[in-house]
Amino acid sequence: MKVTAVVLSWNGCEDTIACIRSLEAEDAEVIVVDNASEDGSAGAISGVPVIRNERNLGYAGGMNVGIRAALERGADAVLLLNNDVVVEPGAVAALAAASEGAAAVCPLITFASDSETVWYAGAAFNPKRGYQGRHRGYGEPASRFSATQETERACGAAMLIPRPALERVGPLDESLFAYQEDTDWSLRARSLGLPLLVVPAARVRHRVSATTGGEGSPAALYYSVRNTLDVCERHAPLGVLGTWRRHLVVLLAFTAQALRGRNRLAKLRAIRDGWRDFRRGRLGPR
Repeated sequence: MKVTAVVLSWNGCEDTIACIRSLEAEDAEVIVVDNASEDGSAGAISGVPVIRNERNLGYAGGMNVGIRAALERGADAVLLLNNDVVVEPGAVAALAAASEGAAAVCPLITFASDSETVWYAGAAFNPKRGYQGRHRGYGEPASRFSATQETERACGAAMLIPRPALERVGPLDESLFAYQEDTDWSLRARSLGLPLLVVPAARVRHRVSATTGGEGSPAALYYSVRNTLDVCERHAPLGVLGTWRRHLVVLLAFTAQALRGRNRLAKLRAIRDGWRDFRRGRLGPR
């Protein structure tokens, strides 16, 4: 199987180089897609092809550029990677070995600061509910996970997609720009009967939303609120009462997140803006 890793870069030059280096011993071709970085990232990368986008296309748009390039180069599977992940030895081979018949295969994802603590070992997603809570295994020891399991939602920070699945499910939805595009893609794949898997034999370490300032940053909260509501409406339309209950659950959950830590006012404004733009049908970049 020819695997092509697509590393999406938007600033964070040192992260991107570390990600590329972690792939050097893996059996994978590497393509970097640079989303109009402003820190000189594109010029600092050497040894691998770099596609330079003229503007920031977001996660979905940038990854779609890389996916098309990978398929044109004959890839049998495409490994999507955020630039803030480091791939552990043998991860690509483990993902490829488990990929037959799957829509997507994800590694066990641990925190960059603690490689033995889980950030993602799968995730539930029922669009009727709205907010889903933490990932499976969040904060637990990585040693607790050894068997390959199905998941309801793949994680775009690191996921390998076989070519047949890309051809059936289609590209990521660029209107979402950033956040929840992996959820939308996962729901589309599941609707076709294609399984999503987590393979603990493959591991990556993740800095978690480094390009947007962290999981609870204003940018992350804006896109999370807007896109969670939009994706839920697409895949599980409800009656008036059910729709407003779902909206309330999403808004309260992210508001609770915003009230933790610093910059609370900016975070609350981001949630308000995400809610307003969802109501107006305004997608794409903020």
